[in-house]
Amino acid sequence: MDIKPIHVIGGGLAGSEAAWAAAEAGVPVVLHEMRPLRQTDAHKTDSLAELVCSNSFRSDDAEANAVGLLHAEMRLAGSLVMRAGDANQVPAGSALAVDRVGFSQAVTRAIEGHPLITVERGEVTGLPPAQWDQSIIATGPLTAPSLAEAIRSATGSEALAFFDAIAPIIYFDTIDMGICWFQSRYDKIGPGGTGKDYINCPMNKAEYEAFVQALLDGEKTAFREWEGTPYFDGCLPIEILAERGPETLRHGPMKPMGLTNAHRPDEKPYAVVQLRQDNALGTLYNMVGFQTKLKYAEQVRIFRMIPGLQKAEFARLGGLHRNTYINSPALLDRTLQLKTRPGLRFAGQITGCEGYVESAAMGMLAGRFAAAERLGRPVDAPPPTTAFGALLNHITGGHILANDEPGKRSFQPMNVNFGLFPPVEIPKEEGKRLRGKEKSFAKKRAITSRALAHWKEWLGVQTPAAAE
Repeated sequence: MDIKPIHVIGGGLAGSEAAWAAAEAGVPVVLHEMRPLRQTDAHKTDSLAELVCSNSFRSDDAEANAVGLLHAEMRLAGSLVMRAGDANQVPAGSALAVDRVGFSQAVTRAIEGHPLITVERGEVTGLPPAQWDQSIIATGPLTAPSLAEAIRSATGSEALAFFDAIAPIIYFDTIDMGICWFQSRYDKIGPGGTGKDYINCPMNKAEYEAFVQALLDGEKTAFREWEGTPYFDGCLPIEILAERGPETLRHGPMKPMGLTNAHRPDEKPYAVVQLRQDNALGTLYNMVGFQTKLKYAEQVRIFRMIPGLQKAEFARLGGLHRNTYINSPALLDRTLQLKTRPGLRFAGQITGCEGYVESAAMGMLAGRFAAAERLGRPVDAPPPTTAFGALLNHITGGHILANDEPGKRSFQPMNVNFGLFPPVEIPKEEGKRLRGKEKSFAKKRAITSRALAHWKEWLGVQTPAAAE
């Protein structure tokens, strides 16, 4: 039987996952990707699912971390992104980090090799034509201006935008390991890790204070036409954090807790800069939490103030790009479909979710929804007790207006987190009253246990009765 294809616009993580989900459901897909015919300010290759910021998918702890739970749900649903990530992981403590080149190449091979997926290279400059009755826009935060304008015209709503900064990457052989040492925080072992997965650069108080002052004084990239666009709090430039107070960095990305200087175990570092492996060969390391809008020359000068990085050579310096997203709660229904145009869905960061796996997860849902509709099957959203459902609920049911400022939208990008889940009863342990960290962990475990049970039910997997 001939089945009309679904058209997916955008070959990033969300678009690739959407195409894969629909094709795996038995529906033909045409995936449109404008690179290499038209590049963006952030991408460097023409590979699908290229990672332009960090190489980390963050925590892989499915029991006590919301993003780790999302990883688990994606794996259960046959995620291509998670399959490629697991196959190309590099050590990163309790996180899942990947070799960025190997990862994107794996996704590209899978997509191009799928018998039901056709990849068409070329820019889609407007909304999908009417004959593409089932289509998904997954063009991400770097949507081309012509398509962004078409979206604004169709929705009658101005897009919201924020700045996103990327961290520098350093060649391993230029790091002074006589000063730095390998250790994961609290020696925690993660997927593919050993407990010694980060390079740590220690600072004493004087070094830290001089470094913070240099960040404050360093010459930054001008905003120009982007002036006034808010940052996303989960990806603030390091110098913006420094502006919030002299102690902010050492209680944030430079916190020394859980680390012991292997060269001077009796001296407690005042602050620590961590570097995380960025490729499978171990030749590249990125600066954790060091997104920046410092000018290139200033980055080299200031970051070489860090002990152990005095002679560092940079494979990539940090940068700044604009992210754009639509006002999803006002525009989209529970199946990520544009309310004013049935059959047209949005997925990924353009919907207002934040993070690699969150974007891919929403791509997977959009692909599943479109395929179900094409096949005449029920289009049911996952329950809000699951990571998928909680994130979808935020995107499609989040705040539209600020209560104190009529007409002002308060919808903001969001990573998946436990605050998005419905409340849950903590199982009572006989003869024991939980407090503090024990109570917090028990609550998280109750949320994740319930989520996985409900997710398996939604997927149709046979499981014991789900927790209420």
